[in-house]
Amino acid sequence: MVPLSRSRPLLAAALRFSGRRRPPRSRGSAAALLPPGSGTAPAARPCSGGGVLRHLLLKLRATGPLTVAEYMREALTNPGQGYYARRGGVGRDFVTAPEVSQVLGELVGIWCLSEWMAAGRPAAFRLVELGPGTGALTDDILRVFNQLASLLSKCDVSVHLVEVSPKLSETQAQMLTGGNVQSNSEDEAAYMKGISKTGIPIYWYRGIQDVPQGYSFYLAHEFLDALPIHKFQRTEKGWREVLVDIDPEAPDQLRFVLSPSSTPATENFIQPEETRDHVEVCPEAGVLIQRLACRIEKDGGAALIADYGHDGTKTDTFRGFRNHKLHDVLKAPGTADLTADVDFSYLRKMAQGKIATLGPIKQREFLKNMGVDLRMQVLLQNSRDSATREQLLHSYDMLMNPKKMGDRFHFFALLPHYRLTHPHKERSLQSKSPLPPVAGFGELLLK
Repeated sequence: MVPLSRSRPLLAAALRFSGRRRPPRSRGSAAALLPPGSGTAPAARPCSGGGVLRHLLLKLRATGPLTVAEYMREALTNPGQGYYARRGGVGRDFVTAPEVSQVLGELVGIWCLSEWMAAGRPAAFRLVELGPGTGALTDDILRVFNQLASLLSKCDVSVHLVEVSPKLSETQAQMLTGGNVQSNSEDEAAYMKGISKTGIPIYWYRGIQDVPQGYSFYLAHEFLDALPIHKFQRTEKGWREVLVDIDPEAPDQLRFVLSPSSTPATENFIQPEETRDHVEVCPEAGVLIQRLACRIEKDGGAALIADYGHDGTKTDTFRGFRNHKLHDVLKAPGTADLTADVDFSYLRKMAQGKIATLGPIKQREFLKNMGVDLRMQVLLQNSRDSATREQLLHSYDMLMNPKKMGDRFHFFALLPHYRLTHPHKERSLQSKSPLPPVAGFGELLLK
């Protein structure tokens, strides 16, 4: 166990390192942060004749209405014409926090180191990111690890990326390794591997189940919001599932309809105590949380989830983005990103008590607790021109302004129970040693 008094100077040093300010990857647009809730407004919508639409129309004529989850899966991940297969997504239709500023990734890197030290500095850990986008978050984290290489000199660190998009995996490989990667044979769990610019091995996988188990930090930044959801509406006859069907008045258009009776999903996902009239449930997120809970309970480590969401209070949040603007979710499927707010209360429930959960906490509060002001002060002091300072201030405003990302995004952590009850598995439950706070979810004291 690392005493808290010894860990503080290390974290303070991490915040104060001069580093090299990386160039902004994307200024993005605040339009991508518009409020949710416009996903199901008029019933009928004109659609372009794209490949996904033609495929969906044929499927609907053959089998009848689809669940919203099935529709999202086709629109986003259809191998030939899906959004992620065709466009790659990040940098085109929305902007993520790691694209706005290097600071977020640096602070997440410090968070991982803080938890690693609190666990007694295990001899090895895996950094696992789900849906890494351009690789910006991992790149910024690895820069922190490299800056504190002496701290990690006796630790075997490796990076494991879960990515289904070939285009994005190429982008990630270029950013993290300079393109120095090699493909693996089909019988290997990782389909690609390489070495980072700082000498850390990196592996790519198509699913979390393929990632080797062991002490790991799992990161999911704006990942869960893109997983398919089921939508349900309360009616006078009980709960009905929202489905996607062909508009009978316009055979090349799609519309939302209600199931004529209860569906299996309705029976499985709607709780008797539910008070809302409209509910969205993401079963794939639930399965993922269960898998992470089992891994963390068995091997230790932690998971940090950052996304826009709510704690079981919102209703209709399904929406689309195209060119940084809200886009009709049923128009031209495959050409826009589809997303829905994460229900953190559902994630907490799916952890099933196997592990402890913290949050959700607003992004501006998490970053403030992590020392964002000190880190930004160092970057501003080291900036050499007014344009750089202006960009830094702009990025700080995007991350922290309550009307932008500050209140829209939340952080949520999964931790072993012993992390919050006693310092270390192997130590006595009667240990009187003080517990180091979980960084980000309480003020990180650096003095």
